[in-house]
Amino acid sequence: MLISHGAAMSFDRVFSLASIPCARLFRLLSHAVRGRLGYMQTQGLILVAALTLAPFAAQAQSIRLLRDADIENGLTELARPILTAAGLSPRRVRILVVDDSSFNAFVIDHRAIFVNYGLILKAETPEMLQAVLAHEAAHIANGHIGRRIQNMRSASTAAGLGTALGMLAAIAGGGEAGAGVAFGVQSSALRNFLSHTRAEESSADRSAIGFLTAAGINPKGMVDLHRIFAGQEALSASSQDPYMRSHPLTRDRMRAAEAYVASAGDGPATNLEAAYWLARVQGKLSAFTRAPSWTKRRSSSETYADVKRMRLAVAQHRQHNFGRAQKEMQALLASRPKDAYYHELWGQILYENRRWAAAVAAFGTAAKLAPNEPLILASLGRAELAAGNPRAALKTMEKARGLDFRNATLLRDMSLAYAQTKQTGMAALVTAERYALQGRLKDAGPHAKRATGLLAKGSPAWRRAQDVLIAFEQDEKRKQK
Repeated sequence: MLISHGAAMSFDRVFSLASIPCARLFRLLSHAVRGRLGYMQTQGLILVAALTLAPFAAQAQSIRLLRDADIENGLTELARPILTAAGLSPRRVRILVVDDSSFNAFVIDHRAIFVNYGLILKAETPEMLQAVLAHEAAHIANGHIGRRIQNMRSASTAAGLGTALGMLAAIAGGGEAGAGVAFGVQSSALRNFLSHTRAEESSADRSAIGFLTAAGINPKGMVDLHRIFAGQEALSASSQDPYMRSHPLTRDRMRAAEAYVASAGDGPATNLEAAYWLARVQGKLSAFTRAPSWTKRRSSSETYADVKRMRLAVAQHRQHNFGRAQKEMQALLASRPKDAYYHELWGQILYENRRWAAAVAAFGTAAKLAPNEPLILASLGRAELAAGNPRAALKTMEKARGLDFRNATLLRDMSLAYAQTKQTGMAALVTAERYALQGRLKDAGPHAKRATGLLAKGSPAWRRAQDVLIAFEQDEKRKQK
């Protein structure tokens, strides 16, 4: 759910990664990753290991994610045939949207492909966006990321070790409207990590074209992508597009792609389903990131009736015209009654208009249609809490966290629900974890200490509180040196 406040969206910020305070933390993380600890302890340790790096990142800029179940679902549909052709699981490799208007995409580990919303909005065809996804998937499938992580692990510098930890704990995802990722895009270590060699780029191109062909997608999108950057090599680094700087283009690569496409003939026509998902993803992104007046002016050119109504509903909602938004949503749901993501959007509009009971019903319908979608469950739990039913909210929220434990906004809502049900130890714990996830260890420490005093010693929750407390204490010792 993208949260709008008038004409703007809100985001949860998380820290940026720059370095690591001690080698011991790295050894602990490696120990956990090898599977020697239990699930919750491992998750907590990875979280704390990454978050302990927060104080070292003051000069770095954090990445913010735009989290929306509908958008992520559409991107998954576009990526599904490519990931399958690459031998990757569409259920395990997530496509996450970065809150950045520039044309860029990248991978950091084996679990996610990050795509700037600017790239998505600028994609002229589904094949162009799918070419980007195929190229990034090739970096995962070809082992480029694994080799870099191994190189980082063996680095002797603090920055190298810190980046290695960031790779392992990379996705620090957040709630509906946004979150941060546990690394700094401005740090030299990460810039080096993202800067692929020309050999890797050529390899990724070849594999990507193979994946596209195997998936029945016209590889011409790869040529179109290269042509966008054909003139960038002559520019200074500061003037080049970020995608060009992290994905060095050579004329040889472009000629190779053109030759392959020419030899393959015209290739398959645009898949109608892919065209729909691109329109839907672009429609919702633009409706929330551009002015409502812009959305209304361009609504007549929208090909798909449901996407048009969705865009107009969002525009009316952002202009505080509930009656017109309701009219669009009623027509939309009548035409797509089994669409969980449109029910979720209706729930968001109701929630933001303080119609709690109706919001619970809308989110509840969405959750029944998509029972394992954590962002929808988190929204349902928030609505249940607002409607005065904290016990039901906690049950829903705990299920959501089981599917996505890194949702900072969900942790905020859970702390309120725990407090309202008089579970003060758990309220303190999730508050500590939320602050830790945001890199605010100074704020996390007191709550973690309180939680350890209230929770049953040795219990899983108590151990999670201990993880945060240890990270806080290590940070305080470092400051005193």
